[in-house]
This record gives sequence, structure tokens and C-alpha cells, in this order.
Amino acid sequence: MDNQQEGREERRPRIGRRALIGAVAGCAVLGGLLVLVPWGPSGGGPPAPAPGAQALAAVTTGVPAALPDLAVLIEERESHLRRNPKDAESWAVLGAAYVEQGRRTADPAYFPKAERVLRTSLKVRPKGNVEALGGLATLANARRDFPAARKWAEAARELAPRRWTTYPPLIDAYTGMGQYKAAKKSLDRLLELGSGPAVLARAGAVYRDHGWREDAAASFSDAAASAQAPAERAAYLERGGQLAWERGDREAALRHFRQAVRLDPDQRAALAGQGRALAALGRTTEALSAYRRALARQPLPQYALELGELYEALGLGQAARVQYDLLRERVRTAEAGGADEALVLGLFEADHGDPDSAVRRLRAEWERQPGIAVADALGWALHQAGQDEEALRYARIATDRTKGGAVRSALYSYHRGMIERDLERSGPARRHLQEALRINPYFSPLHAPRAHRALKELGEPAAEPLPEFE
Repeated sequence: MDNQQEGREERRPRIGRRALIGAVAGCAVLGGLLVLVPWGPSGGGPPAPAPGAQALAAVTTGVPAALPDLAVLIEERESHLRRNPKDAESWAVLGAAYVEQGRRTADPAYFPKAERVLRTSLKVRPKGNVEALGGLATLANARRDFPAARKWAEAARELAPRRWTTYPPLIDAYTGMGQYKAAKKSLDRLLELGSGPAVLARAGAVYRDHGWREDAAASFSDAAASAQAPAERAAYLERGGQLAWERGDREAALRHFRQAVRLDPDQRAALAGQGRALAALGRTTEALSAYRRALARQPLPQYALELGELYEALGLGQAARVQYDLLRERVRTAEAGGADEALVLGLFEADHGDPDSAVRRLRAEWERQPGIAVADALGWALHQAGQDEEALRYARIATDRTKGGAVRSALYSYHRGMIERDLERSGPARRHLQEALRINPYFSPLHAPRAHRALKELGEPAAEPLPEFE
């Protein structure tokens, strides 16, 4: 069965749901904007909100905010709170703005500041403070502390079960914990309570995790089309670009990423996405430039790893080592701000450093928050450390739909295929390596060529002898 047939079969049970979401999207507005911004006295429609009001509408509804608008909102709230320190709601808004600023800039120094002001909000108003609880859940998700995020998000849900903004942080927390059925149940509740681009984008992320790529692509497209603010629309275009990249559509991914950057020049995830797509298209100089610009403004360890591996694939070992050193430095900085970068550091150590250290780090991560991405990384680290039998157990979790591994990931299939090859399980190894290259032939400038070489070494399957008849 080819990918299109498989996608059609996956969509059939959900046609009714997609129709409902599409109908909802038709009348969507930027979540909360019309509630939070008053209508003008002329009655001729809402005036264009000021930057601080735009950011307020974004952070209080959990959608991406433009960095200049965030800076205005932060300055306004800090000034207000110096005069009104008992305003619990403003403390919560300031905390949410700090979280968004830290996330958009990859500056983890904002996260301790966010925690302090969110806890101040709870101290000022200990009971019924759903805004602060939701802010703490969002902060924990940004730090990849999914157990804490689940605790805060569930507390917020207890207080406000009919408030749609309660559910996106809960979905993220459940996903990070590997609780995919709970995430889907929370999404179903979200779709009952809310509408608009933010809800559509959240649905797209859950559909992607369940392997429903057509539904995910449609949801991201609808979210981008109905978003009003440029920063929000750019974020949803970037997610659509990620999805196109994951299925190996380089040109579509590049179009999404470029449009996102045109709308919001601070959309650095889309710049890094351009680097991936351009490298896959053989436009190496442009790819390197895109990665460097992304890292200059949003120095995430993941981008340093990707750029380092691109340099390594080009035979530029010294340049690769510079990026790997930057990765280690950024991980230390992130950890100082309370962020968890065990996943990217574990993958890096498995491939380029100390696999035994990667195993120790990722075992602890698995015990704490056993998501699919952690299962894949731990399996690969165990393989690189020479523990292939145990490695295969985790690789199966990451790729077996019955265990939650429904994400169609070329990297996960590649990892499983290489583990099976070293265990001399030629048939499954061949099947999973072929699957990796079918999902996305360009998934990594370093590992995709290795997948091709491994398949060539495995050769064609041996022909079965014909049965003899008397």
C-alpha cells in the first residue's frame, strides 16, 4: 500500500470530525482577541490593538506573540506591578509573557523570572488562580518538565474545566509523558469548548503524533489561514513546514518556512527549517547561512546539532566541532535556567561523544517522562553503547503503533533498522531502512547516506526455493 492509499484509509474514520473542525474554522478569530480588546466608540468594528494589547491577547490565550509586542507588554506590566503589587492577574500575565519571551529567544534566563512572578501571583491570590496555574504548566512544558506541567495543568483543569485555554498545556504535558490516549481525550474536550486557529493548530499536533498526517496538514493549513496576527500565522506555517519536511517534501517545506519568515522575521524555527530543506535540495551555501542566522537569534542546542552534522557530512570536521562545543555550552545554559535538554544531549553523545553517558542520562529521562522521542533516543544510545538486544526493545516502543509509536518518523525507522542489522535480523532491518527512506529520503545529511549504504550491504532478500511437486 502506498503512502496516499494509507493516508486515505487513515482519514476515513475521521471525516466527520474534520468537517466539524473546518466549519468551526470558518468563523474563527484570534483566540480571545475580541474579548480582550474593546470595540471603538464609532461602532464600525474593532480598532487595531496596540502592541501591548496584541501580546496580551496572545499570551492569555496561549498563542505565539511577536517579540516586539512582547517587549511592550512586559514593560507595561512591570511598570503596573511596581504601583499595584497586589494585582495577581497582572503577575500571571507577566509570567506568561516571560515564558513566551524565553521560548521565542531560547534564553532560559527568562524561565526563573517567570517562575518567581507566577508564584508571586499564587501567593497574592492562593485560591482560584487558574491563570497562574496555567502559566506554571506552560513554563514547565517549555522547560520539558512534563511531570510538573501535568500537575499544574490538572490543577488548572480542576478549577476551570470548561475553560478551553486550560487544555493546550495539559495536552503538551500528556504527550511529553507518553500518555497519548489522555492527550487525545483532552483534545476532544478542547474541540468541544473552543474554536479558532490555536485550537486547530493544537489538533494538528495531536493528529501528527497519532500518524494522521493528512488531518494534521489540513489542521495546520486551516490554522494559518484563519490566524489574524502575523506572528501567530507564521508559527502555524512553520508547523506545516515541519510536517512537509517530515514526509520528505522539500519544496513544500521550503515554501512554508519562507512564508513564515516573511510574516515574522523573528520566526527562527522557520529559518532552521529552511536550513534543513535547502541542504536536502543541495543548496548548501544557503543552508549554512540559514542555520547560522537561526542560531544567532535563537541558539537552541538542536540547531547546533543539525548544523554540526551538516558540516560533518560536508567533511568540515573542525567547523562541526565548533557547533558541538556550542551545543554543550547551550545545554549548560539551559540547565542553569531549569530547562531539561537531556534528549538532544543524549542523541549528541550517542553519535558524537560518550554513548555510555548518553545511556545513563536517557535512562533517567525515561524513568521520569517516558515519551516516544525518549524511547527512540534511549534505544539508539544503547545501540551505540553495544547493547543491541535492549536497544531493540526501546526502538520497538518508538515505532510500534500498539505501544504508542504512531509518529511516522524516518529517524525512528532508521534507528530501528540499524539496530536490527547489527542483530543480524536482515529482513526487519531491510524493511525499516526502506521505510525510513520512503518516509523522508533526506531526513539527515549524515544518516540518510548511511541508511542507503546499509541497505546496499544487506542486498536483496534471498529467493525462497520453489516447492517441489511430485
